[in-house]
This record gives sequence, structure tokens and C-alpha cells, in this order.
Amino acid sequence: MQPIDIMIRNGWVPTMAADDALIEKGAVAVSGDSIADVGPEDALDGRYQAKKTIDARGGIIMPGLVNAHTHAAMSLFRGLADDLPLMTWLQEHIFPAEAKLTSEMVYQGTLLACAEMILSGTTTFCDMYLFEEAVARAAKRAGMRAVAGEVLYDFPSPNYGPIEEGLKYTEALIDRWRDDPLVTIAVEPHSAYLCSPELLVKAKAIADRNNAPMVIHLSESEHEVNEVRQKHGKTPVEHLAEIGFLCPNLIADHCVALTQKDMALLKDFDVKVAHNPESNMKLASGIAPVPDLIKYGITVGIGTDGCASNNNLDLFQEMDTVAKLHKVHSLDPTVMDARTVVKMATIYGAQVLGLEDLIGSLEPGKRADIIIIDTRRPHLTPMYNIYSHLVYAVSGNDVVTAVVNGQVLMEDRALTTLDVDAVIKDANRIARGLR
Repeated sequence: MQPIDIMIRNGWVPTMAADDALIEKGAVAVSGDSIADVGPEDALDGRYQAKKTIDARGGIIMPGLVNAHTHAAMSLFRGLADDLPLMTWLQEHIFPAEAKLTSEMVYQGTLLACAEMILSGTTTFCDMYLFEEAVARAAKRAGMRAVAGEVLYDFPSPNYGPIEEGLKYTEALIDRWRDDPLVTIAVEPHSAYLCSPELLVKAKAIADRNNAPMVIHLSESEHEVNEVRQKHGKTPVEHLAEIGFLCPNLIADHCVALTQKDMALLKDFDVKVAHNPESNMKLASGIAPVPDLIKYGITVGIGTDGCASNNNLDLFQEMDTVAKLHKVHSLDPTVMDARTVVKMATIYGAQVLGLEDLIGSLEPGKRADIIIIDTRRPHLTPMYNIYSHLVYAVSGNDVVTAVVNGQVLMEDRALTTLDVDAVIKDANRIARGLR
């Protein structure tokens, strides 16, 4: 029998692979950082000898969730400024609070976010924030997979100062984390309304030189679209197309206020979209035309945005919102079916981040990023359809085990890489200072 490191067995396995395989009484064999095999547990039991066996107890064994857009350290601002318009929230509350941040504060805030994400089933997140070296270090310590990039804008940053230093900081981050197994560095100008065309062109040049992903907030509200129209005479999407910024490795966050021409451009340039419904709802930014984006063939993942505008990082709750928001908005109960929404949080999310060859589905050769959901609970009984349960019934608290890159980060609801009590204590200490 072939020796392996971990056997996860006795569960339903929705692989999220191209064939949509759903294995009853399935198992996943893990060797090192990767998946060695997936299939019926009887078959795998006969092939492998595992150092460690994890019993899913009849639950769901599935790919870890992918949070396609967040600002992890904003966990420190949870509930700081609620019930305000986007621009008021941003300019009068968030930017002033961020001016007080230090690298250590961002590190501790990211650890808090990582604890919350692991405990609710997220194994990969895409981050845009300040002091991103600290974000990368925190993700690495927690054992999470992360796409991280320093936010760039025309005005001075609390981290790097003037924008030219920000561009240097980004390139240094790329060099420092190049080829890391967990952390990928992205180039991340904030938006078309806070970044000049010159900055956007320089940012794309860095991404092109380093084959790096790019992230930008795009058409998050009608206010943003109007502001960019006044400056440049075009919608944000048209403006970015004109300056040569749109490309397949661009992750466009929000995409709420889009014209038909905008959507056609996003499709033409194979831009990926991160949908953040709860943040958009809370800030009254609008409802992204996700069913239309999907009809265009645009890849869409799901993000939580930051805790200051959500106010949690539970992607299962976000999935429920994705499905129900678009049903009620379109008055069509068939829109955003459960299986599609689960794909948005797994394999489509991986495609958004350019990581689909590594994660997003349970297939031999892919990285072992796996979660287990305990279904032995009243609110998950009976179970007729796994995808329905995952979208409409499961919450983050039902996740009992999380594995990333072959390392067990949580088992039976206990984190293995982080001291939760210490993380909470540090976050509360920082919050007292911010208040």
C-alpha cells in the first residue's frame, strides 16, 4: 500500500471539478502539500496507508472557500462607522482611521481575520490594503493561501509616502515573496477615481514585467461612475480600456454600475470579477448585474469585502446572499442556482485569482486545500441536495476541519496555527487605541 500523510474519509465529496462529480461515502488522500487521490473510500482504503486519518462522520468534504476580495486588517474597524453612504464612510471615517495604522496593527488585524476565515471555511483570500508585507507575514503564519497587494493611489500613503515609493514597495514585495507556496503578490491600484492614468499605466507595467495579477475597485457605485465621467468623459471601464489597463489577469472588484458596453469590454479583455453583495447592500452602492455577467461568459467569484462594510468574513453567509439577492432583484427564483453559487466560492473564485491550476476543486495533483462540514445538526437535517445545503443552510460555524497546502489548520473547531484568545486580546488592545 502506498504511504500518504492524510486520509479524509467517510463523507460526501462534491469535487467541484469539470465533471461535477459528487461522491457518496468518499475520501480524499493527501500526500505532502497535494491531493494524491479522490474517490470512494472503499477504493482508497485499499490503496493507501495514511499517517493520519480524519473521519468526516458523514459530513461534506469539499474544496476550501476562496474569498475573492477583502481588506483583512479592517477586521479592526468592525462596526466603527456604520449606516453611512460610501463616500462619507470612506473619506470621513475610514481614511482618517487608516492614517493611524502601523505595520504591527495591520499584522494583528490580519491574524484576527485569518482566524475568522479559517473558522468559517475560507482557505484562500485576496487582499488589498496598507502595509501588505505585514498581511503576507500574517497569512503565512496562519497557514492560509493569500493573494496580497499594497493599495496604490495618488495621495501619500501612511505606509510608503509618495506614490513613487509605493511602486517601489510593490516591486520589492513581488521580489521578496516570489515563488512562495502560499503567498502571491498582486499589483493593486485602488480605483479609477483615486488613481491617475499615469499611475495606472505604471502599475500595469509592473504587473506585466512580473507576470503578476492586478486588482482594482471598479464601478462600485453610480457616484464613482459619474466622477470618472466628469474627469475623463467615459465610464470607468471605458476609461481603463482606453489606457490599455484591461487584461485577463485583472481582478475587478464590485462592478455594480455597468453599462452593456462595459460588460462587453470586460468580456473582450477576459477581466475577472469579484462580487461583494453584502458590502454593496450595506453601503447602498447597488446590485451588481451578476446574472448578466455570467451570461456574457465573464468569470465571477465572491468576496466579503472588509469587516468595516460587511461586518463579517463568513463566505457561507455571503453565498446565501448572492443567491437570494439576485432572485428577488430579478423576480426569478431560477436565477443564481445553488450549484453555480458554490462554484463561485470555489473553482470560479480560484479562476478569478489565477489559481485554478492549484486550488478550487478536489482533483489529484492540486494542492490540498480542503474543509469538512459537520452535517449532524438539526438545521442540516435532512439533506436532499448538498449544493442547496451549502448555499441556503450551512453557516461558517458548521465547518469543523480546514486543511491548506496539506497542513491541518483546524481540527474539530480548534485552530492549530493561531492562539485565538491571544489574537482577540491583541485586537481589542488596538481597538482601544483607535477609538
